[in-house]
Amino acid sequence: MKTRRVIAAVASVTALSLGAAACGGGGGKSSSGGSGSKDAALSSIVNASSKKGGTVTLEDSDVPDSLDPGNTYYGFVQNFSRLYARTLVTFKPAAGKDGLTVVPDLAESLGTPSKDAKTWTYHLRPGLKFEDGTPITSKDVKYAIERSNFAPEALSNGPTYFKAYLQGGDKYKGPYKDKKGLDSIATPDDRTIVFHLNQPFADFDYLATFSQTAPVPQAKDDGAKYVQHIVSSGPYKFSSYEEGAGATLVRNSNWDPKTDPIRKALPDKIVVKFKVNPVSIDNDLMADKITADIAGAGVQPQTQPKVLSGKYAKQTDNSYAGATGYMALNLHVAPFDNVHCRKAVQWAVDKQSVIDAMGGAPKGDVATTLLPPSVNGYTKFDKYPTAGHKGDVAKAKAELKLCGKPNGFSTTLTARSDRASEVAGATAIQNSLKAVGIKVDIKQFPSGKYFSNFAGVPSYVHQHKLGMMMMAWGADWPTGYGFLDQIIDGSAIKPSGGNNLMELNDPKINAALKAAIGNTDSAARTKAWGDIDKMVADNASVVPLIYRKNLLIRPTSATNVTVTQAYLGMYDYLLLSSSK
Repeated sequence: MKTRRVIAAVASVTALSLGAAACGGGGGKSSSGGSGSKDAALSSIVNASSKKGGTVTLEDSDVPDSLDPGNTYYGFVQNFSRLYARTLVTFKPAAGKDGLTVVPDLAESLGTPSKDAKTWTYHLRPGLKFEDGTPITSKDVKYAIERSNFAPEALSNGPTYFKAYLQGGDKYKGPYKDKKGLDSIATPDDRTIVFHLNQPFADFDYLATFSQTAPVPQAKDDGAKYVQHIVSSGPYKFSSYEEGAGATLVRNSNWDPKTDPIRKALPDKIVVKFKVNPVSIDNDLMADKITADIAGAGVQPQTQPKVLSGKYAKQTDNSYAGATGYMALNLHVAPFDNVHCRKAVQWAVDKQSVIDAMGGAPKGDVATTLLPPSVNGYTKFDKYPTAGHKGDVAKAKAELKLCGKPNGFSTTLTARSDRASEVAGATAIQNSLKAVGIKVDIKQFPSGKYFSNFAGVPSYVHQHKLGMMMMAWGADWPTGYGFLDQIIDGSAIKPSGGNNLMELNDPKINAALKAAIGNTDSAARTKAWGDIDKMVADNASVVPLIYRKNLLIRPTSATNVTVTQAYLGMYDYLLLSSSK
């Protein structure tokens, strides 16, 4: 996921076994009272409370790609949307490693696969209702998946897994153009949904955690405008939504806790404010004016010294995000269509200076691979090793000669304007590339439109010659495939809202991904992800920069606070509540 969106993992967690038994809710350690101690929320629930009431207030430095569960790919929206959009299965709201367990949500149990893992069946719980009291059926789930995956003209932000792996997905035009629907999603009755895939897919239960499986009533859907009146299937519904400003959620009286064993729904109200200055968000957290920074990416570099010293230090959680920050080199923007020009950049970048500019060790560790160490399949290697990770000018200049640019060249690097640490990292890259004659112009774009309008739109990238793009990515689910597919598979390239910013479409890499996810041998799959990571490194279109960490602050009024590794090391919004 984008690290506005995306899911993480711990190395010890492997893909779900086929036909695994369902797990219940609850679990996890709790700390009693107070605001806890430094890093307490990494493995426990801090300031645990069972008290109902209060208002959770969240702030965002920009806007999300969308709060529509079928049109989002930001990790924080995937996390947050579980309050109003229930999915077939989801990640257990719990502390520590328990939070990586997949449990039933709308479904009564995890999926039942066929022996070849090409057919997956789910049965919905009885008594499920939308906020208006109408029953939720399997047809509402089917329709939600069809609109979210097959109508890019209206909904372009989400992933493309269902389109790639459902039989006939490559030909189906979506529900706005084809009212008949997709035959490979069968609904033999109102509580049964069956997915017929074009090849084995051992990770399907992870895919079913996506907000794309949250039901949508077809009669209430109007495409891109649906975000203005989302119909809730969870414990909260929207009482107001103002584009670019924020939203307020209140209790959904037609949510029945008897059908939902994982949600406690303690707060009375949840308020989200958009476009708040990021430093102001940090100050609001320290002043206990809000409950959390909804983006969950941590404090700003200029705030960090104050947060790490004095009274605020015990209120911090420095979590690994299960994500890698990297720079994408677009293969269709000259001179990056030449592998030697790409390798020149690989050798020239001073990665240590990038991390120092971002805020040093609290922001993460130097990355040498695309897969982060916390994701199953990670293999330690470094194809472009330099002393102290500070770059090698001589090797960079040698590659520049081989690509026919001995004196360097000019290019553009993009970054998200409301993310100070990302801009600082881009500036450090600009400085290190200058030493080998590569002149870099930094262009900044707002994070809310970064993928839908700019870096994720190939036509815009080509027209404006955006050769290099800052990017951060975490796993959609805790396996190598869940991390890699949407950023390196050629089938994931989209007209807009894309995440394969390199436009990497290597037949060997595509084939390796397809073969690995179809292999039901978990050990063989795990090895394959590391091998594919090495293939990407040989291609040199990705410059890994940082294995990301988030320096989070929990205000004293926040209760039931715990970090979830399922959603990029941010706080778990299904558990979060407030004493205010």
